[in-house]
Amino acid sequence: MTALSVRQVRFRYLTLYGLRWLPTGLLIPVMILLMQERGLSLSQIGLVATAQGLVVLALELPTGGFADALGRKPVLVTAWAICLVSLAVFAVADSFWLFFLVWALQGVYRALDSGPLESWYVDATLAADPDAEYERGLGWAGTVIGLAIGTGALLGGGLVAVGPVGPVSALTLPVLVAIALQAVALVALLVLMVEARPARGAGALRASMVEAPRMVGQAVGLLRRSRVLLALVAVELFWGFGMVTFESLLPLRLADVVGDADRAAALLGPAGSAAWLANALGAALTPLLLRRLGAAPAAALMRVLQGATVVGMGLLAGPVGVLVAYLACYTIHGASNPLHMGLLHRQVDGPYRTSVLSLNSMMAQPGFALGAVVLTALADRNGVSTAMLVGGVVLALAAPLYLPAWRAARATPPPAADALPVPAPAPAAAGGPAEATAPAAAGAPGGAP
Repeated sequence: MTALSVRQVRFRYLTLYGLRWLPTGLLIPVMILLMQERGLSLSQIGLVATAQGLVVLALELPTGGFADALGRKPVLVTAWAICLVSLAVFAVADSFWLFFLVWALQGVYRALDSGPLESWYVDATLAADPDAEYERGLGWAGTVIGLAIGTGALLGGGLVAVGPVGPVSALTLPVLVAIALQAVALVALLVLMVEARPARGAGALRASMVEAPRMVGQAVGLLRRSRVLLALVAVELFWGFGMVTFESLLPLRLADVVGDADRAAALLGPAGSAAWLANALGAALTPLLLRRLGAAPAAALMRVLQGATVVGMGLLAGPVGVLVAYLACYTIHGASNPLHMGLLHRQVDGPYRTSVLSLNSMMAQPGFALGAVVLTALADRNGVSTAMLVGGVVLALAAPLYLPAWRAARATPPPAADALPVPAPAPAAAGGPAEATAPAAAGAPGGAP
């Protein structure tokens, strides 16, 4: 097998990343409307969507350990195949329980999908060049996700405008196109993702199932031994709490400002596409921020600035002011995520990388749940603006948690300094696992963030 260069690894990663998120963008404009068209009430839609969150919370860590033990490619292939099945069911679902099945399958997909592709990219990059700066690729991935979701959302809206086509309703048409694109993504994954796995077959699977809990335990142990890693993972608690402001409270704030819920919904359609394009622009700024400030100071600054944009959404008058702050929030989010993930990767060696990513992702779940309860109750009692101010402050309070990473980077010379010493994995049994190779609120089928 010919070894890949750093550039080849990055190209394949970004190609697969874009293909992974393009179907999601197609579904964003239609997912709620299609379930309503098929007979579900809003309360029923809320209930079926909980299936995804519950499954992700239950499986996030075990699947991360499984990916580290068995290999990233087989886990990712399984995830994308499950997504394809869920989209096929979504296209024909017409009852509460079928839609519940769709969201439960999406939960399995998201738990399996969380981390393996990014872990493969980082490990494959370091295998090609141990001194390579993989943060550049992570930053470009943020650009790719913004472009893919924004393009998909515009394409989905266009398909709805074109439809219906024969017996296919206008709202179903984007789902069928998303199914086709998901199938293309699965084929591309099989072709482009190259992973060295010395053990295969049933023996490898059994050994990996035994190994996965140990990998998770080792990953959790890293948090006890590393203040840097613990602080970085704790950032997700604050981010998950604050995310409620621009995920859930913004429509309410916009409706308050324009005085009409329908007008607010009409504004949020194109604003959502523009937000993901702004996210892509922010991600493109990552290399500049790394050069000028360094990873940890830049990440801390982005948290403060994102909190300030949320405060702006709560204070600025008029729809223009609110939407400008909203776009600024997503621009900063696009820049902050690659910085945070790059710092996280520097703290762990390859065998536990996906498990640590799963830990990081999972920490946002209780933060978001707490934020949803606290901030919505605060909005009911004191107004949406007050709730957004509190959420913005909580987002900014995460900034000091980057200080341990900044001190560690200053105290130890690169490149070996950034990686946390990790105990070597125990020898695998015959046919055992090989050493091989973002956030998110409940989303659309297809993994919308």
